[in-house]
Amino acid sequence: MNSREDAQAIFRAAVARVDPAPMIQKAVHVEEGPAGPVLVVRTEVEEARYPLGAYDRIFATGMGKASARMALGLEASLGGRLSGGLVAVKEGHTEALSRIRLLEAGHPVPDSRSEAAAHAILGLGPSLGTVLTETDLVIVLVSGGGSAILCAPASGLSLADKAATTKLLLASGATINEVNCVRKHLSAVKGGRLAAALAPATVLALVLSDVVGDDLDAIASGPTVPDPTSYAEALEILGRHGIQEKLPPAVLAHLGAGLAGGLPETPKPGDPVFARTRTLLVGTNRLALVAAEAEARRRGYQSLILSSRITGEAREAALVYLGIGKDIASSGLPLPRPACLIAGGETTVTLRGKGKGGRNQEMALAFLAALGRSPKDGEDLCFLSAGTDGNDGPTDAAGALADLDLYRSARAAGLDPEASLGDNDSYAFFAAAGGLVMTGPTNTNVCDVQVLLVRPRA
Repeated sequence: MNSREDAQAIFRAAVARVDPAPMIQKAVHVEEGPAGPVLVVRTEVEEARYPLGAYDRIFATGMGKASARMALGLEASLGGRLSGGLVAVKEGHTEALSRIRLLEAGHPVPDSRSEAAAHAILGLGPSLGTVLTETDLVIVLVSGGGSAILCAPASGLSLADKAATTKLLLASGATINEVNCVRKHLSAVKGGRLAAALAPATVLALVLSDVVGDDLDAIASGPTVPDPTSYAEALEILGRHGIQEKLPPAVLAHLGAGLAGGLPETPKPGDPVFARTRTLLVGTNRLALVAAEAEARRRGYQSLILSSRITGEAREAALVYLGIGKDIASSGLPLPRPACLIAGGETTVTLRGKGKGGRNQEMALAFLAALGRSPKDGEDLCFLSAGTDGNDGPTDAAGALADLDLYRSARAAGLDPEASLGDNDSYAFFAAAGGLVMTGPTNTNVCDVQVLLVRPRA
């Protein structure tokens, strides 16, 4: 067995399973009903049906790193029934479409294109040269990254204010749910506000989840669903992470005004704005892990899915994987060799240094450093951590892999994993050591995947 090749193949099987184009084609189709054609959306757990005789037009919109391929699948499913659309995507994450126009924007930090895309989609009807009515159906394609890609600052705030706040949150180690809570309260589009803007049209949102636990209000900051969070929670998050004093004055004033009741809250459950809106989950990290496990078994590994909800500090999670790997190697628990442990989720990185990298590369580097400190029972381990979107943090790598052979060759070349970890400089380390996992943009996004392999005894 070639562990590095196997680990990458298992990861790629996970990514292939959540390719948005075939997923949307499978979920969305038109059936002939007694009263005429019906648009049907069917997932593993729910179904939505829309008699097409009730609608004069079908438009598409959306946002996120995977939304271009979601749009590609929607065009394949609906063809000429689509009247047009606008979808905002991360720069470079595009597809050749015939009826839906793509708007490229910045990620993970929003830019002027993000703001322009948000205003175009908030005014979808006028942007398409029409006015939305009750006889229109708008299909919203939502995927991870949509919070930054679609960014319309609330009145009185600038894009620079939101960008600075986002940078502070990302650097603080805040979870994605915490980041989104704050962003929803600084936005004109997030937290259910897009659903309000698309009224009186019927809205059907199809969501590819990049959030641990698949909470609909957290994915892309919940543009089409009720928001259970508040201004008070947003301020508490900022205070807990120690960044309230660093906020732009306009942001602090805006949140304070909201807390005092001077600004309207985001739409809550039961708000009439959601009477004609439905949101369905069509893809998750769990589905990707199931496909990875099938590939591992095909390659001869005893396999186990540990969890799809791994969170916390990336470098701490790495130690858990290393401990489990050593147990497998030494005692066959919880799996006999050859073994493959698979997990997913989204960890965080608290910045300590000035290096470059992402949470997956940091996890792999922490695994490598710890393996080097204590190589006993680690000879047959190979660990990979990578993002299903193909971009780990502000880098062109999906993630990285680690094993003792890589550790030894890196040390022989004068590379120090401990020093690189201390400076959060995982990208430079793996670029030199040869451990980067490179996929290019995958145009999907369902969090991260970890693969831990234990080879059979030599």
